Amino acid sequence: MLNETLAAIGPLDDEAIAAARALQARLTKPAGSLGSLETLAVRLAGLAGACPPPIPQPAALAIFAGDHGVHEQGVTPWPQEVTAQMVANFVAGGAVVNAFARQAGVDVTVVDVGVKATLEPSAGLLDRKIRPGTRNLSVEPAMTRDEVLRALVTGMEVADDLVNGGARALLTGDMGIANTTPSAALIAAFTHADPAAVTGLGTGIDSETHARKVAVVTSAVVGLHAEDPVDILAAVGGLEHAALTGYILRGAARRVPVILDGVIAASAAVAAHAMAPASVSAMVAGHRSAEPGAGAALSYLELEPLVDLGLRLGEGTGAVLALPIVASAVRVLHEVATFDSAGVAHK
Repeated sequence: MLNETLAAIGPLDDEAIAAARALQARLTKPAGSLGSLETLAVRLAGLAGACPPPIPQPAALAIFAGDHGVHEQGVTPWPQEVTAQMVANFVAGGAVVNAFARQAGVDVTVVDVGVKATLEPSAGLLDRKIRPGTRNLSVEPAMTRDEVLRALVTGMEVADDLVNGGARALLTGDMGIANTTPSAALIAAFTHADPAAVTGLGTGIDSETHARKVAVVTSAVVGLHAEDPVDILAAVGGLEHAALTGYILRGAARRVPVILDGVIAASAAVAAHAMAPASVSAMVAGHRSAEPGAGAALSYLELEPLVDLGLRLGEGTGAVLALPIVASAVRVLHEVATFDSAGVAHK
């Protein structure tokens, strides 16, 4: 499925882009007055191969959850049990992202790809566990290559199921205590950024813990000599990172916009870009996370975030908040009158 997906990811449709630009020029507004929203709408027309492109609703959010062996290194004060507890909270509808999703009309699916606990079966929870958490990336590869491939396929299958079920936009979500550590390592590895510059405070850590985290990320990246993106994911990634990478790639293959959340999604996005550079055309940066690694990854991908609110929660919150903005950008091409049709004079 991976090879099929990579082969299906192609360039934007030039004719649709030209048509969208021409339509933008005829709409009853000064040219360029909607700023980056005009650029986004044109790009989504190219992605869909149609002008106007489909309005990206209904939308679906997939929250991929997994635990991390690097938790053993004391990179976060939060106990690992919180991952499973928050998964239960998502399923019960009690998390911040659930409130945001209800406001935006977004369906939420939670996917266990690597939680270090046995979760009770529940509606809205998919059991796709590959292993109960990764290994400790500071002493050995976090995953085997086979585990990464299985996680990639899991993400692709979830994306397919959501798109086949009617989703016109895919939103990224994640849960995993300590997962900003592998995120920083992935971003440093794929963008060649300074590990210290892309390692942030995560859920809020003191200076001593942050120094320990920087040391862990730096050591992992300095000792990493892999060039294959799958091998890099295996060495320093997480199961949710690999699943998100597959999810993003499949969204690009299906020509559906994928709205990215924060630093975990950004790290998966640079992995997806390494595997298929054209996949970036399907990515929409929902927000600018307070995590420094997210900003570095988005700059590397040349993606402009839509929202900048100092968020650092994760879960998919920033992606859900950005959805109405993305939908509005596209709705302009569907509903705004042209100068000719409205009888409005223009220069």
